[in-house]
Amino acid sequence: MMSVKEKKMKAGRGYILHTILKYIVVILVAVIPLIPIWCMYLWLISQSFSGRVILGIVPSNFTINNWRFLWAPIKMGLKEYPNIWPITINTLFLALGTSGLVVFISTLGGYALSRMEFKGRTTLMEFIIALHAFPAIILLIAMFIILNKLGLYGKGIITLMGIILIKAGLECPMASWIIKGFFDSIPWDIEWAALVDGCSRLTAWRRVILPLILPGVGAIAIFSFLSGWSEFLLVFTYVKDETYYTLPVLIYHLIGEFKFIDWGMLAAIGLFYTIPTLIFFSVSQKVLLRIYVGGVKG
Repeated sequence: MMSVKEKKMKAGRGYILHTILKYIVVILVAVIPLIPIWCMYLWLISQSFSGRVILGIVPSNFTINNWRFLWAPIKMGLKEYPNIWPITINTLFLALGTSGLVVFISTLGGYALSRMEFKGRTTLMEFIIALHAFPAIILLIAMFIILNKLGLYGKGIITLMGIILIKAGLECPMASWIIKGFFDSIPWDIEWAALVDGCSRLTAWRRVILPLILPGVGAIAIFSFLSGWSEFLLVFTYVKDETYYTLPVLIYHLIGEFKFIDWGMLAAIGLFYTIPTLIFFSVSQKVLLRIYVGGVKG
C-alpha cells in the first residue's frame, strides 16, 4: 500500500507533467505558427531603417534615407509616382467614407431587424448569411457597368466615392447582422421608458439605445475602416488616374518595378501603411475585448 506522502508526491508529479504538456500544446498551436509572421514584421522594420539586412532580420548601416518618400517624390527605376501624402489622403477618404456609411446604415438596419416585425424578416437574415458565401470578385463586371451607367467611372474623386458606395454596400449586410445582436441585448423596458417619456422611435434610438451599444458600433466602425483602408481590387480595377491611387495600389505598382526595386524604401512604405492599423488596434483594444458577436460582455 502507498503511504499518504507517496500519493501526494505522485499527484504532484502528475500535476507538473500535465502543466508541462499543456504549455507544450499551447506553444505548438499558438506560438510556432506566429514565428514566420513575426519574422516578416522584423524584416519590415529592420529593412526600413537600414541599408542592408543580415540574415533577414538583423539591421546594419542605420539610415533614414528609405523614408525619403515622406518629403520627396517617389522614384522607382525610371518611373516617378505621385507624392505619398495625397495618396494617403485618398486612402483615408476611402476608409473613413466606408466606415461612416456602414455605421450609419447598419445601425438603422440592425435596429429594424432587432425591434421590428415585418414579413420576410427571418428570410432576410438568412439571405444575409448566404450572401457572404459568394466572393465580391464575381461582381466586378456588374459593378463596372453600374459605375459606368452612373457616370462614376474614370472621374477621379467621384470614382472613389463610387467605390465607397460599393464597399459600404458589401459591408452593410453583415454589419447589420452583427449590430442586431447588440440591439437584442438591450431590454425592451429601457426603450419603452423612453417612449413613455415622450421620445419618438428615432429619438429613443439615437439618445437612449445607441449610447448603450457603443462597443458594438465601435467594432463595426473599426472593421469597416480596416476593410476600406486595405481595399485593393476595386481601386485597382476602377481608378486609372495615378493621382487617385490608394496606398495598396501604389505598393502593388512599386513591387511591379522588380528590376529597379528599392527594397529599403518599399519596406518603409509598407511600414508606413501599417501604422494606422496598429494605432486603431492599440486604441480600440479595450473596446474589442469587451464585445463578442451578439452582445457586450459583462
